[in-house]
Amino acid sequence: MEKYIDLNIPCPRPDAVQSHAVIIEGHTHTGHPCRIVDNTGSIAREDLRAVLDGLIRERRFGIAALSTHGGNALGIGRPNATHIQFGDTLYRLLVFPYEAHIEPF
Repeated sequence: MEKYIDLNIPCPRPDAVQSHAVIIEGHTHTGHPCRIVDNTGSIAREDLRAVLDGLIRERRFGIAALSTHGGNALGIGRPNATHIQFGDTLYRLLVFPYEAHIEPF
């Protein structure tokens, strides 16, 4: 997975959001604003809301310390990277402290 995603990337800058992106906003379990950004612009809003609600319910947002592959060094605010499928299409899902991005592979 590391060859596809740089785990050392910082939180997204404003220019990381594409002009055609779809953004759904919410609040974490502690009341902090959070959002999901679909940089493909191709996923239905109700599906994005379901993913955002799931991330909030599972308490995936917030500052957390992660080590890469069980290493000794911790990275604060490092994104969690995984994949997600909508229909027949697979996408990257990057979860930053208070923002999740859906990106094409």
